[in-house]
Amino acid sequence: MRAGWRRRVAGVTAALAMTIVAAAGCGQTIPGVPEPVGAGEPANTNFDKLLRECEVVDATKIGEIVGKAQIVEGSFLGAVCMWDVHDAPGGMAMVTLNWYELGTLNNEKITNDKLGYLSESVTVQSSRALQTRRPNDPHSCGVSASAADSGVVGWWINYRPGSSHPDPCAAAKQLLELTLNLAR
Repeated sequence: MRAGWRRRVAGVTAALAMTIVAAAGCGQTIPGVPEPVGAGEPANTNFDKLLRECEVVDATKIGEIVGKAQIVEGSFLGAVCMWDVHDAPGGMAMVTLNWYELGTLNNEKITNDKLGYLSESVTVQSSRALQTRRPNDPHSCGVSASAADSGVVGWWINYRPGSSHPDPCAAAKQLLELTLNLAR
């Protein structure tokens, strides 16, 4: 019994010591004057052009290219624009546009290789492009090319696994062709 009691006392002592150390770090005062949220932001900031690249191809055109779909809902996350195509062939499909201002096709190829994706050079609008597939995934494909001004632009199509659908690479390539045409 004495050994069990000692272990419990040692455990409680260790926990108490950790609590004291943790609490000591929280009690520090940081010099400065607190400012309200947004105080460092310029007044009247206008972000009306923030999602402009998401409108480079109209949602109805995306639905048409993906498979004569009518219900297309868009969203934006980080450096990509996404669309859920609800009535795509075989059910739901996801379409993604990425536009990396400082990207290059060589960086895309290096990243694809690291991810274990299969990449091949193709031609889009008389320019070198990169067509990318995930191994053992015939339901998705991406095609990227150098953007008209700088960087790299690419489209990914992901159809529902197990569904009957058009070639995702053909749809991604067609969306990229439209994007490059509109950007020139």
